[in-house]
Amino acid sequence: MKLYFKLKEGSKMDKKDLKILEIIQKNSTLTVNEIANTLDISASTCWRRIQSLEEKGIISARVTLLDQKKVGLDLTVYSAIRTHKHTSRWFNEFNKMVSANPNIMEVHRLSGDIDYLIRAVVPDMNSYDEMYKEMITKVDLYDVSSSFSMETIKYTTSLPLKITSFK
Repeated sequence: MKLYFKLKEGSKMDKKDLKILEIIQKNSTLTVNEIANTLDISASTCWRRIQSLEEKGIISARVTLLDQKKVGLDLTVYSAIRTHKHTSRWFNEFNKMVSANPNIMEVHRLSGDIDYLIRAVVPDMNSYDEMYKEMITKVDLYDVSSSFSMETIKYTTSLPLKITSFK
């Protein structure tokens, strides 16, 4: 399968930087020494590279991923939102509502027939129904069409990086 990857011009990253990113995407708990040993570079050089990647905003956060089902969030919901209001006031209300809801994990503004796509995690269908009712009382939504994930076939947080294209 072809990997689609394009490094932004002027990013000034080399193969070692990309390898660091690949390593910490898979396990951010590794020490700088462990990463450096994998790359056969000094720990101080590795640390400087990591700091540079953070300063450039390429590394935006270091997090711990949890198993949502093991913490009682068994249902993943995708809600397609349509609105007839495309004003800054409506958007501000919508943004405030989705930002304040801890069960909403992602919100994307889309092109095409659907205006926004929401991914939320909740314990069960009753919890989703309560969340839905709260959403429609806070913001005027023209249409909400939700689908429920029955099975996760693939899930990753690691971005695909094409290391082989570098010297």
